[in-house]
Amino acid sequence: MSIIIKPIITEKITKDGEVFNRFGFIVDKNANKIQIKNAVEAAFGVNVVAVNTMNYRADRSVKYTKSGLISGKTNAYKKAVVQVQEGETIDFYTNI
Repeated sequence: MSIIIKPIITEKITKDGEVFNRFGFIVDKNANKIQIKNAVEAAFGVNVVAVNTMNYRADRSVKYTKSGLISGKTNAYKKAVVQVQEGETIDFYTNI
């Protein structure tokens, strides 16, 4: 079972990576901060200073159409923002 599912590459996370050395990942829902820290250090060879996690719930939506009600939902996921030591960086395109 892999802890890190995929990196988050958005404008906000990219700017945080350049300014504050913070990088975002979508991680396993059951992983804790210590497991996330160890997985990032092992995968990228950096020293992790801090890990912040957020649980996102599944959003449900209902649409009224000609054919009736259509209901749907998005997947729930856990996001981790990892801060690495000053002077170190993570390059997603060469490591994953």
